[in-house]
Amino acid sequence: MPTGSPVPVVLQRRQPAAPTGQLPVAGPLVDRFGRVHTDVRLSVTDRCNLRCSYCLPEEKASWLPGGDILTFDEMARVAAVARQLGVRTVRLTGGEPLLRQGIAELVARLDSLGFDDLSLTTNGVRLARMAGDLAAAGLRRVNVSCDSLTADRFREITRRDVLAQVLEAMDVAEASGLTPVKVNVVVIGGVNDDEVLDFAAFARRTGRVVRFIEYMPLDAGRAWQRPVVVPGHEILGRIAARWPLAPIGKVGDDPAPADRYRFLDGGGEIAVISSVTAPFCGSCDRLRVTADGAIRNCLFAATEWSLRDAMRSGCSDDELALLFREAVWQKLPGHGIGDVDFVPPARTMSQIGG
Repeated sequence: MPTGSPVPVVLQRRQPAAPTGQLPVAGPLVDRFGRVHTDVRLSVTDRCNLRCSYCLPEEKASWLPGGDILTFDEMARVAAVARQLGVRTVRLTGGEPLLRQGIAELVARLDSLGFDDLSLTTNGVRLARMAGDLAAAGLRRVNVSCDSLTADRFREITRRDVLAQVLEAMDVAEASGLTPVKVNVVVIGGVNDDEVLDFAAFARRTGRVVRFIEYMPLDAGRAWQRPVVVPGHEILGRIAARWPLAPIGKVGDDPAPADRYRFLDGGGEIAVISSVTAPFCGSCDRLRVTADGAIRNCLFAATEWSLRDAMRSGCSDDELALLFREAVWQKLPGHGIGDVDFVPPARTMSQIGG
């Protein structure tokens, strides 16, 4: 992109290759389309202390029974098998993972397995009081969800008045060494899309990477509609018209979901996750393990494989590994949100793990 141009380059996502071969019983976790899976999102609870309108119902949510949730021993075992299969990075998710009692103990156990990166996504409400212990246990960094910088709107979206706590938590996390702090913003048309430039200015002022995420069909109320999805390229265009941007790297070179952009004047960077309008399925390298121990090979998958049931039936680690391989092998080429017959997953975001 020419220096000083106000319009960012729209990067093209790589498409998956044609399916080939048979289920491998050795080597990396590869699917039929040649995608090697090295990242696991491990949900530690489905419970949350917020009620974000795009995720949970306003009334009391229905949580999984405690006995259905994986124990720390089971989670550590799952992570160890995944590590042996070539998984290099783990992100702890929820629900809100900091509601899980003793979470620092789990972090320490996972850290001992030697992953290249161990991170956590949080709404930040409890982060300030826990950041030091998490860092000492081996957590490397955090992503903090924050969908508005205005107290009234934040309360409207999350149904809780805790914006000040969330902003303070970002400062404490940085002071504790949990860096870089990334800020996740779900952008919804007519709700908070008028804050795009405010969040870009926040990124420039704080040095934090603000990641703008397209609104996805994962809400409990099934209220998602395509017209309120604000496309990533539109978000970039708004920001670039005020502060020129340049892309960082090429999407095909990086399986991460975020397309990164730097401010040309050196003011830091922002990112967009265009899961709806420009999906990254062709380079996706991640799996999800729900709080009750089900492998999901896609956020929008209709099929799950229960690691919990296998472990509680006395399976071996080799049998667990085969479940991982089967789940990966059955992964579809894409999530299909744009297909006429697309059906949202039965589970909501808090039940799947972000």
